[in-house]
This record gives sequence, structure tokens and C-alpha cells, in this order.
Amino acid sequence: MRIGIDILGGDYAPQAPLDGVCLALSELEPGIKLVLIGDQDQIREHLTAKGIDPSAVEIVHAVEVIEMGEHPVKAFSKKQNSTIAVGLKMMLAGQLDAFASCGNTGAMLVGSMYTVKAIAGVIRPCITTAFPKPDGGFTLLLDVGSNADCKPDVLCQFGTLGKLYAENVFGVKNPRVALLNIGEEPEKGNLVAQAAHELMKDSQDFNFVGNVEGRDIIGDKADVIVCEGFAGNVVLKFAEAFYESMKHSGVKNEYLDRFNYEIYGGTPILGVNGNVMIGHGISSPLAIKNMILLSRDVVKANLPDKIRKAF
Repeated sequence: MRIGIDILGGDYAPQAPLDGVCLALSELEPGIKLVLIGDQDQIREHLTAKGIDPSAVEIVHAVEVIEMGEHPVKAFSKKQNSTIAVGLKMMLAGQLDAFASCGNTGAMLVGSMYTVKAIAGVIRPCITTAFPKPDGGFTLLLDVGSNADCKPDVLCQFGTLGKLYAENVFGVKNPRVALLNIGEEPEKGNLVAQAAHELMKDSQDFNFVGNVEGRDIIGDKADVIVCEGFAGNVVLKFAEAFYESMKHSGVKNEYLDRFNYEIYGGTPILGVNGNVMIGHGISSPLAIKNMILLSRDVVKANLPDKIRKAF
């Protein structure tokens, strides 16, 4: 297995990605090779300083970066030697089993659509996040930012994608899929939500349990909750801000600690022909380590193939 890592992506690159790689190397089993895409001199110097032989990884030299503020389409088209473009092209060529980056999320999404492309039948690939349940499990929420506007059939497909992710990567048997709404009744919500409910309740592709409200995201009414990326991103950013506020206030709580994004690492782009992993731009070394470990688990699950078969 070969996992590519964008060493120059993220707010704290290259330090944080390289420290994350060092943490991951001690936990990965034999047979997994990390391919570091970035400045070769920086990589070798950092690994040597940490007491790690650079030959333990493979290094692909690339120094061009798609910055966080750049327009995704224009930047990806213009910067074909950037770390993101190089990583995605390596995946397309079969040289990587997964490619992970904490860089420009839009460029990763656009680049994936231009290179490895969407799986046939998938209307809109999407991304997810996990919210902890008090009982120790968690709920997957999707989409959380890649599709601000969605039609009913897209939301219905998110149910299938979320079900396959929960089932094959996290081992949730027959996951309960719900639609995020402003009420539990089928007639609640806007026209899109009402139409999506009609499609989802008749679907044979997943176990639909109806509408849920915002308060149910951290409850146990569902394992997968579907929404458009606009609402999903608002929920995600609120949860991140709430966790940081409690943390800085000195509140210590075992359940609250599980809202820490670092635990979950990142998310695959569900619905593309490859294991493309996106991490938070502010990712710490711990978050990057967990993104690498999640990449390993997604590769082992052969998730894109499961999605292809389902569609």
C-alpha cells in the first residue's frame, strides 16, 4: 500500500505534515509506504532531525503550492506542478493507493473531478464529518461543504454514500440513515427537503429512518445524517467553535474532548475514483497522523470499488 502525503498543504506546513508523518510511521504496519510530496531537502532534513532514516519513506520533489486563498479551478489549471496536482496525477497513474492533503479543499475537490473523476452514476461527490454520541459511537454528517446547493436526488445519493462509508470503513452494520430537517414529520422543511424525503423513504439502498432535527446530530436516532453542504458546514463550524470556546474556558469533560477534530483526521471525498483524503487546513501533527491512519483504513475497505458496485 502506498499513501501519498502533501507536505506543503495546510496552514502549518511543512512542519505539521512532517511531524504527523513521524507519528504515523511508528503506528503503520509493515508493507505500507508513505510517499511524501514536497521539498525534498526540507523533508530529508526534518526526518533526520527526528532520528528517522529518510529511506523509510519515498520522496517526490515538488515545491509549487496552491495557496489557501487561490481560486480552486484557476489555480489547479495553472499549477500543474503543485503538490496537489502531482499527488492526484500519481493516483491516476496507479502510483498511489491514497492521496491526502490539508491544503486548499476546493483545489482537492476540483482536482479530483478533473483527474480521477467521479464514479459513473454519482451526481455530486461529497465530504463528511463525525459527531460523537454520548454512548461512545459517532454520527456521520454529509455533505459538510462541497455542495452548498443540492437537488433531492443528490441528497438521496448522499444517503447511499454515507451508508457505504459507515458500513465498510467503520463497521456499522445496516446503518440508520436520516435526513436533517426542521421537524420530524415528512411534510416539514423546504420543498427540497420534502422531495428528498419522498425519494429516501422509497429507497432500497439504505435503511432510512426519517427526518431528524439539529438536536439529534449528537443523539442516537441515526448513524448517518444527510444534508446539503451549506447547512452541514454551518453545523460543523459551530461545533468546532463551541469546542474551542469550552477548551479555552478550562472546561474538562471526556465527552466534550471527543469533539476535537484532531481525533478524526480528515474525510475521503466520497464518490470519486480513488481514495482522495481531505484534512482541515489548521491540522496539527496529531490530526495529520490520524488522517494517514484513516487513509489506510479507507484503502483496506476498497471503498471506491464498493461505491462503483452500488451505483
